[in-house]
Amino acid sequence: MDKNLLNELVKNYGNAFYILDVGQFTKNFDELKKAFSDIYPNFNIAYSYKTNYTPMLCRKVNEKGGYAEVVSDMEMEIALRVGVSPEKIIWNGPYKNSAKVGELLLAGGTVNIDSAYELEMISDIARANPKTRLNVGLRCNFDIGDGVVSRFGFDTESEDFHRALSLFGKFGNLNLIGLQCHFATRSLNTWRPRAERMLDLIDAVGHVPQHIDLGGGLFGKMHDSLKAQFDTHIPSYEEYASAVAPLFAERFSSCGQKPLLLVEPGSALVGDCMKFVSKVVNIKNVRGKNIATVLGSIYNINPTLNKKNPPLEIVETGNGGMHYTDLDFGGFTCIESDYLYRHYSGKLAVGDMAVFGNVGSYSVVLKPPFILPNFPILELDSNKAKVIKRAETFEDLFGTFVF
Repeated sequence: MDKNLLNELVKNYGNAFYILDVGQFTKNFDELKKAFSDIYPNFNIAYSYKTNYTPMLCRKVNEKGGYAEVVSDMEMEIALRVGVSPEKIIWNGPYKNSAKVGELLLAGGTVNIDSAYELEMISDIARANPKTRLNVGLRCNFDIGDGVVSRFGFDTESEDFHRALSLFGKFGNLNLIGLQCHFATRSLNTWRPRAERMLDLIDAVGHVPQHIDLGGGLFGKMHDSLKAQFDTHIPSYEEYASAVAPLFAERFSSCGQKPLLLVEPGSALVGDCMKFVSKVVNIKNVRGKNIATVLGSIYNINPTLNKKNPPLEIVETGNGGMHYTDLDFGGFTCIESDYLYRHYSGKLAVGDMAVFGNVGSYSVVLKPPFILPNFPILELDSNKAKVIKRAETFEDLFGTFVF
């Protein structure tokens, strides 16, 4: 990051802001799609809106021909507003607004049923619209050997799963468009089992759907300093593709109409596409411990609180500076545990800019309206800033309250 550029951004936008790299996001999309498509051409990406629903990113996915993977009517509205056709919207999630589900199905979108309570909802919509073909999928839950019992989807060994399957025989206008699964475990060794089980399900169901959706749970690109903090290998896009795509290429090699293979990445596309920049406003020593305070909090960069240090770059925009050892960066909140980075060693001065990398995943969507409104999101083009999201105001946060 350039010192003069940062000083100009501070002057125009304040002492803290996000910088979004839309070009990197597009590059990630292209590379992930190519990795899978080179092995199994009938492949596409359904971007996980919940990870970072910045409209510009959602629009880019649509421009690249990808799908919108949404889990609420709010996210469905984002997709529609950025121009996604309903046919390219896939609604997952454990809770669904029945009225909005009906709107999406009648418009040609896909709804994946997550739980038995949704069966009555889907039945009512099918019964009320007997002449409309409704695209409905099933979320499937099974053991992939990761030691986690996921809460998403139907246990494929359960009676509820068979009840869900029977729904398609009761209503001729229900189209079993897809089978979907989702496991949060990102380890590479869990991807082949999920693909194998989904292919086994096709045999058990006796139906090859239009979509086979392996869900999300992929690591993305990250700085080596961040990789070193994980106790597992961080796979490349090509490694994920090599784990599952050959199974589909072999299975459907002789089929004229091959099913569409989908994955639903979020962090894998957007994690390295955003930085958070904040000015160092104070440095103090408390009983031998050096602590720098910045205008920002852990909730701005890591609201899942995973205790990993993000990549950090210090740009010297202050005066002078000293060399510190084992310094922690604390946030503006009054939460004792609010640290953005621990154990920094290097030169630092009040007025310097701390640039935290790999903060694109969940940061702007999970940041609570706690103590201060959130900061602007900027895109840089030839060192000129474009506002992607303006800074939030008091009115943004309190307009719904009664004073």
